[in-house]
Amino acid sequence: MSRGAVNSPAGPGLPHVVVIGGGIAGLAAAFYLKDEPVRVTVLEGAARLGGKLSASDVAGVAMDEGAEALLARRPEGIELITAAGLGGDLVPAGVTSSAIYTRGAMRPLPRRQFMGVPADVDELAATGVISPEGVARARAEEVRAAGAVDVSVTEYIGSRLGAEIVDRLVDPLLGGVYAGRSEDLSFTATLAPLAAATRGHAALTEAVSSLLPPQPVDPQSDNSKKQVGAGGTGAGGTGAPARGDGKPAPVFVTLTTGLGALPEAVAKASGADIRTGAMVRELNRTETGWRLTIGSAADPEYLDADAVIVAVPAAPAARLLRDAAPAAAAQLAGIPSASMAIITLAFPAAVLFQGQGPAQQRSGYLVPAVDGRVVKAVTFSTVKWPHLARQAPVHVVRCSVGRSGDVVVLQRDDQELADLAAAELGDVLGITARPVAQRVTRWGGGLPQYNVGHLDRVARIRAGVAAQPGLAVAGAAFDGIGIPACIATAKSAAAQVAAYLAARRR
Repeated sequence: MSRGAVNSPAGPGLPHVVVIGGGIAGLAAAFYLKDEPVRVTVLEGAARLGGKLSASDVAGVAMDEGAEALLARRPEGIELITAAGLGGDLVPAGVTSSAIYTRGAMRPLPRRQFMGVPADVDELAATGVISPEGVARARAEEVRAAGAVDVSVTEYIGSRLGAEIVDRLVDPLLGGVYAGRSEDLSFTATLAPLAAATRGHAALTEAVSSLLPPQPVDPQSDNSKKQVGAGGTGAGGTGAPARGDGKPAPVFVTLTTGLGALPEAVAKASGADIRTGAMVRELNRTETGWRLTIGSAADPEYLDADAVIVAVPAAPAARLLRDAAPAAAAQLAGIPSASMAIITLAFPAAVLFQGQGPAQQRSGYLVPAVDGRVVKAVTFSTVKWPHLARQAPVHVVRCSVGRSGDVVVLQRDDQELADLAAAELGDVLGITARPVAQRVTRWGGGLPQYNVGHLDRVARIRAGVAAQPGLAVAGAAFDGIGIPACIATAKSAAAQVAAYLAARRR
């Protein structure tokens, strides 16, 4: 097809669906349309598929550059991986317990907590994460009825349990997920299960308890000890539910090849026409559907479609929908984003944990912003994922840097960031070893911020999109930034488009 021509590639009698965006949400949407009587085209502006899912070698170890795990208790991720033919490559995390490095020491996370909000103040006191004054404030919890108005995490939890609980527990956990700040993040959007539980429990600690496995009656019995051991916590902090065989279900899973292998597998399984380097500049309604403008203004290409799924981040989605769905575009433009970087360091296996035996039983640690360090989270990748340790005689560590509004740190060049991460890691672990390999991956504006009012904003976006026949949206900007949540939005968008086309046929 020559540039400037109109391409209408739908076969005889087959409606044409175009998916804008070749990240996991867009590719999953294409996959979920594969059994519908439609032809699907996926347009990705970048040179490769996958968005924030990619992998490359570091010192001979296949390491993810973006997301490196998915939450196993949400079924969408594992179901798509299995359907794409990669089910045999799924592996659970070998270690999921994490720690908090705060007030100059490594301290265990309370086992009975949800995203840092404790269920047991006595256990919290024993960890040493919170000062005696902070523990006393938590014991004097201000019990209140659940409010109807969305407020920040800091306002909701801090007003009940005290600011120190937020600063040293909740904020680092949320910061690891959203790269956001608790004073901005919405309580109902980021801690939805807890927000729902508070409607039936006036005390916040009781609400957390309702979300966790029951505590053993006799903690001294052998059976009770086994139950406690099975309830180990990951970064999310909830114990893993038991499987049918009595063993704890995995909290996190990944692929032996890295999650970076998932996009290509889903693309292939979808049967869609996949195009990279195809940047969509405009989206406009026509009498029969939609017209997309692709490429540069000097040499445009036009593509006609019966339905469109927009699966790109909030800012580019707002630009694309400015004319077609202005109300939705205005709301999308109001979703802020945070930038971050992941510094991956490889150390000789024999030296990284010298004198740090307990560290080898942890998947990593978090660092509260109030402690003033640059690195906010550390993952001991070859400990968390034992299959990685078998690939090369090194230990690989991922250090996460960057919080919402924290632009100065990310202005450093790659070598400066790597040196800073290595220095802080050495200080915490008490080692002087230098990394034998390193990689710095930057995700500019990569994490949408679920700030106060986010749920109402998303409802307005979806209402504005629904008013346009044959249009749907998907991605991390709406219902969760994890892989399973993105896949769920894709499945919903595909169903919405399929229903529209079926109704039009009738």
